[in-house]
Amino acid sequence: MKLAIITGADGGMGTEITRAVAKAGYKIIMACYRPEKAEKVREMLVRDTGNPHLEVLGVDLSSLASVAAFAETVLKRGDAVSLLMNNAGTMETCRRITEDGLERTVSVNYVAPYLLTRKLLPLMGEGSRIVNMVSCTYAVGCLDFPDFFLQGRKGGFWRIPVYSNTKLALTLFTLNLAARLKEKGIVVNAADPGIVSTNIITMHMWFDPLTDILFRPFIRTPSKGAATAVHLLLDEDAGKRTGTLNVSCRPKPLSGKFTDHVQMQELWDSTERIVEKWL
Repeated sequence: MKLAIITGADGGMGTEITRAVAKAGYKIIMACYRPEKAEKVREMLVRDTGNPHLEVLGVDLSSLASVAAFAETVLKRGDAVSLLMNNAGTMETCRRITEDGLERTVSVNYVAPYLLTRKLLPLMGEGSRIVNMVSCTYAVGCLDFPDFFLQGRKGGFWRIPVYSNTKLALTLFTLNLAARLKEKGIVVNAADPGIVSTNIITMHMWFDPLTDILFRPFIRTPSKGAATAVHLLLDEDAGKRTGTLNVSCRPKPLSGKFTDHVQMQELWDSTERIVEKWL
């Protein structure tokens, strides 16, 4: 039985991605921040899909030690990884610095997926698929070093630009990693879910109830938001392309501003220095 690993598998889109992968007959490790909550989701998905091969393993993406420990657990088992879905994400409401000295959004949305992917690569081979959940906000992201890692951006903390910067970083990681792994037959793609009705868009502000009334009816359900990632994980033709950004289950052409981004190599090298002690 093929193995899939899905981070944030108990969230809105994560649950729908896990449901689809379970229905496709995969053994799944649900990598989740709150294992107690995830267990309830696992039980529901086992009932709904008839697939009993779902397991919850705890991981805290704001701690690189936790990410490394999770990966070591999987590496020791030695099972080949067919699918890796870096789905989990956050949009912090204020600047919070992790034990690793990283701004928390940057750790959860970018550095942790980077480290997890790099550590699990020995278990992947031809036909394995890596999918990174990005966002349309990558287009307005920018990378200021070293501010990007330490506080998310230059100047004061503002959640949307910081979030956008992490999604740009994850997109550039996708393109860079895809090129590096192409000869091995491992495909790496990014999924843009659109604007989805999940808890992440709650701003914890006075206007939240108004936002709910005015905008939630017009944005995608978690199921629709998950569709592109599911397509990249399971569709036969999608497994033949690598290094692509995908929207509504189709690849979206990227300009040279992104495919040849002037900071792509600097981002890789800077991230490597942060995670090298764990590799």
